[in-house]
Amino acid sequence: MARASRRPNVLLITCDQWRGDCLSAAGHPVVRTPNADALAAEGVLFKRHFGGAAPCSPARACLYTGLYQMNNRVCRNGTPLDARHGNIALHARALGYDPTLFGYTDVSLDPRTLEPGDPRLRSYEGVLPGFTVRQLLPEHQKPWLSWLKARGVDTTAGSPGIHRPVDERHGNRTDGAVSNGPPVYSKDETPAAFIAGEFIRWLGEQEHDAPWFAHLSFISPHPPFIVPAPYNTMYGPAEGPAFRRAETWQAEAESHPYLAYDLSRQERGKFLPGTPGKVHDWSEDDFRRIRAIYYGMISEVDAQLGRIWLAIKAADAWDDTIVVLTSDHAEMMGDHFMLGKGGFFDGSYHIPLIIRDPSHDKAAGTSVDRFTEAVDMVPTLLDLVGETPPPHLDGRSLKPFMEAKQPQDWRNAAHWEFDFRSIGDGRAENHFGITSRQCNLAVIRTEKFKYVHFGSGLQPLLFDLETDPGELDNVAGDPAYLSVRLEFAERLLAWRAEHLDQSLALAELTDNGVVGHVSRGIRE
Repeated sequence: MARASRRPNVLLITCDQWRGDCLSAAGHPVVRTPNADALAAEGVLFKRHFGGAAPCSPARACLYTGLYQMNNRVCRNGTPLDARHGNIALHARALGYDPTLFGYTDVSLDPRTLEPGDPRLRSYEGVLPGFTVRQLLPEHQKPWLSWLKARGVDTTAGSPGIHRPVDERHGNRTDGAVSNGPPVYSKDETPAAFIAGEFIRWLGEQEHDAPWFAHLSFISPHPPFIVPAPYNTMYGPAEGPAFRRAETWQAEAESHPYLAYDLSRQERGKFLPGTPGKVHDWSEDDFRRIRAIYYGMISEVDAQLGRIWLAIKAADAWDDTIVVLTSDHAEMMGDHFMLGKGGFFDGSYHIPLIIRDPSHDKAAGTSVDRFTEAVDMVPTLLDLVGETPPPHLDGRSLKPFMEAKQPQDWRNAAHWEFDFRSIGDGRAENHFGITSRQCNLAVIRTEKFKYVHFGSGLQPLLFDLETDPGELDNVAGDPAYLSVRLEFAERLLAWRAEHLDQSLALAELTDNGVVGHVSRGIRE
């Protein structure tokens, strides 16, 4: 039983680029995730959970602030997060926690709060305000590399070079071949193993009766796609469902101008360092080999989750700890001839969510098929630790689902946004002949339909998901679907109107002073 005399511990775990369907608890036919499944058996699995944006910084801004991109305005990696917004770390700190980070948050700090020469202005890998950093692991991965070196591993290749098969570290893959060869580091020396070990060491330092709040931010299964034995051969290329895509990548490109642009930009070297060529030119077998490695990366990080569960239990803290397992965004993994994230397809935004709260166990072992979103995380965690979520947030608390209740007036659609502006080089702006403010799209996705609206005048998209679950046939121009298109355009407009920034709009100055809610941002 959880102790009623104090607040619970909170463990927020994010895994980068983990697809929501890649859980054995969710019914995936191939991927095995026994430790995530064990968490789901004691908690609740949210099967229709979607990220709010992509790539990393925009996705995490939604997760950390509880605000949609239209309000937090983090459009790209490198877009500053306005300091006026509250976030989960600041909320936790205000409640008496010392929120502690292991990994990274990919937050670009508000330049108005920093001096011009501050080196934090030269990186999008800043730390979300409010966190105490115990172990930072930015993209250069130097802390992990120095740990490997101390263990006798050859780290001269640096990062990302170290994430190449041992037999290919001194030359490029000139033929573009996909190899599942292992790296120089072992299964006990991965970045995930390093972060898990640092958390476990820190856990041993905590006072038994003092509540803690930790955020573990794992990079796996984010590329480069490579994993040590035995995970590199755990899955075979022949295993896995059919890819959701057109007959050829050219057909995909011809279906919409944005897809043509996106496909043209995907370079193989981003996913397998040293590999020349375009992603779309890989064969079906190549994509399947990459997917088998990706599945192995998921199982590798799942093994580290098992280490963490055991450590919390050994510390006699399991019955006092809320555990959240999720991702920032997902991974296309061969669908539509793509890798990575972005755009509008489900493959980029459908992410895992498992919540286990020992004090709310009525629904333990169940799953939820209602639409939930990344912006729900902040109000949910606040609600679970006994605080009323601020009403200006865009998300809603998932606590009723934890209590085996069906909340009233729950959303019947998922929403997300993607901004493809290129402030630094203007690539998208020049390609489409539009302004940065027009480089965006918004999605509303119900059980039956999915509508994509572009802010630039690019043609909208409408998919009938009942007859076209692979999102291959755009029926936006079909007269038979005209009424559906109009309905969804109006619903998207109403959604945006309802969720415009409410920081001060829920307050009014009267003869009796301030009436209503005022978001106090960083002081909240």
